[in-house]
Amino acid sequence: MPSSSITSSSNSYSLWLFCLFLCCSATHTHANEALLVPKQLSLSAINGTQQLSISWVGGTATTFDMLILRTELNETVFYKTISVPLISGWHQWTWTSAEPLECTSLSIKVRARDGQRASEWSNTQIHQGYDIPSNPKFQVLPQDKVVPVGASSTFCCIVGEGKLLRSMKLHRDVLKTTRLSRRAYSTVVVNKRPSDHSGNNVVCQDDQKTLTGSVIFAGYPPLSTDFVCETRNLTSAVCHWNEVDTYLYGKRATDYSINERICPENTQEEKQKNCTLDGWAGSWTLVAVNPLGQHNLTDSAELSHRVRPVKPNDLSAVVHAWNATILWVWEHSSYSSFPLVCEVAVTSRGYTTNRTFSGVGLQSVVLSDMHPNEEYTLQIRCGAQKNFWKWGDWSEEFSFKTRTTVPDAPDVWLWMNRDNTGQVVWKPLTQRQSHGRLKGYQVTFQSSEENLQHTVNVSPDTSAAPFNLSHMATLGSGKIQASVIAENEDGASAPSAVLIPLRWTENEPIAVSRAVFLDGAFSLSWEREHNSTCDYVVEWYDASCRKDCPLDWIKVAAPNNFSSIESANFLPGVRYNISLYCCSSEPAQLLLRWQGYMQELVPSRPVYLSAEQRESDIVLSWEGIPLANRRGFLLGYNVYVSNDSHLTLIANLPDIETRKYEVKGYSKGSYKFTVKAYTSAGEDTGATASVMLEPQSM
Repeated sequence: MPSSSITSSSNSYSLWLFCLFLCCSATHTHANEALLVPKQLSLSAINGTQQLSISWVGGTATTFDMLILRTELNETVFYKTISVPLISGWHQWTWTSAEPLECTSLSIKVRARDGQRASEWSNTQIHQGYDIPSNPKFQVLPQDKVVPVGASSTFCCIVGEGKLLRSMKLHRDVLKTTRLSRRAYSTVVVNKRPSDHSGNNVVCQDDQKTLTGSVIFAGYPPLSTDFVCETRNLTSAVCHWNEVDTYLYGKRATDYSINERICPENTQEEKQKNCTLDGWAGSWTLVAVNPLGQHNLTDSAELSHRVRPVKPNDLSAVVHAWNATILWVWEHSSYSSFPLVCEVAVTSRGYTTNRTFSGVGLQSVVLSDMHPNEEYTLQIRCGAQKNFWKWGDWSEEFSFKTRTTVPDAPDVWLWMNRDNTGQVVWKPLTQRQSHGRLKGYQVTFQSSEENLQHTVNVSPDTSAAPFNLSHMATLGSGKIQASVIAENEDGASAPSAVLIPLRWTENEPIAVSRAVFLDGAFSLSWEREHNSTCDYVVEWYDASCRKDCPLDWIKVAAPNNFSSIESANFLPGVRYNISLYCCSSEPAQLLLRWQGYMQELVPSRPVYLSAEQRESDIVLSWEGIPLANRRGFLLGYNVYVSNDSHLTLIANLPDIETRKYEVKGYSKGSYKFTVKAYTSAGEDTGATASVMLEPQSM
């Protein structure tokens, strides 16, 4: 038994030693397995960038040490452990340089890494820069670079063989430089603002004061707004958009395409761009591209919802006195069956009105309510009657003149003097009322009862025809009708008539009311005659006038019983008589009269004052102020006594009919008294009289 136990224990120990040997043997074999050295190292610069593509064959390893040196000065630019996947037996990695790759030669090598272990370095590959001895050119790199505003960019200056750098400048600013090799120097430029059309100059000067340089263009990526497509001819599309300024011009400007079709260049200064496309796609994609980026916009619509017509062409007119037919031609025959709405802007005498017309294929309109013998200028634009999108372009301006015709009937009224004379008056016809060159007026006085008449022809600048009632007795014993017609080259107007009574018996109204001038007018109202259907005439004139007075009037149609009297001829300080007449088949009848001022002023002259002693009193007397000098409604008189050039009020007389005032209680001596008339505007300058008060004998 003991020997058997010893044998079993010995076998177990032997098995343990065997396993330990196998484990140590495997570990030793793995530790001695060498990492493969990367081979077939190749370099390729990526055009338009500062990136270098590096590729190699490196076995199954995925971790590598990458070392990049500036060749000439043997300075490390980049050293880092990187992870690179294996793809089809190759490894590829891209490095971005801070400087343009052309500035100086770079040496690149790589080795595989596994934790603390690393392979041998690969063979060194050199990416040659422009600073090699075989290239002696003095230059700045890169040339004509485009960068975003606010971004920094690196430039390098390569001086000639045997030369040294003196300075690098942007505008007048000296730039800080870093030496890359014997001949190459770099600097960083920050572009805080957009450059102008010619760009910003980076200038390099060597120790011989020779200059070279490069241009940097700072701008923005493309940005477009308000992209929309429409049709002008009902078949093709015209797309419009607004360009936000990129500050990049010429060959660096933004290029545009729509639905992969290149758009022709627009004028650089035009911020609204357009592009015409054959057919109607229904949806469009605008692609804007410049050296700094790309921007896309889209739009979609049905053709009938995006119609903006072209301008009407070849305008013509068939002209009459009161209307005109305007015709035009469309550039596109497709408009003939398309429902249109057109706006006509008509201008005359500096005032423009807009009229709207609609119809299928509309190409003519009739303008009514026009004035004869008048110049008109118009423009036309059109849009879609259904699914209106936008107004089309205005036509060219078109001018024409309406034909002449007979004048309007004059507005006639009557002025009667108190000596049985008077005038038939009328308002001169304006150019718009004359309808042509006015030849004159014809005034006819006739008696309807006895069929007798007398006619007078007057010049076109005359607006009154005098008459004498005494001389008219031969025409009849009742009433005379005066009629006025205006004449031009086309004939005579309709007559306007007024009745003249052979016996003038106008009675002044019992009461004369005051008319108040407010907001630029006299506002009048009166009681309406319930059974009256006749019209009214409101006339006004200077109340101080006595014969053949210039007057004005308006006619108020029944049943109106109010009127607002406005006139540019109203003057401050002038009293106006305003009269209301009723017109019927009989001569005009005076119904009401008002008096009023546009603006009251102080009287323009004082009273004529006298002073005399009457017993122990002093009597002041004065004459009234003529109406023309009152310049307002008199409210009364103020009486003053003068004491050493100072006026003391002794009486206020509100009765304007007062012409006398007795001063009592004064002792003997010399006195001066002043009387001032006043209106709502104040006192006049006053009249002064002196008197010597003598003692009375007993």
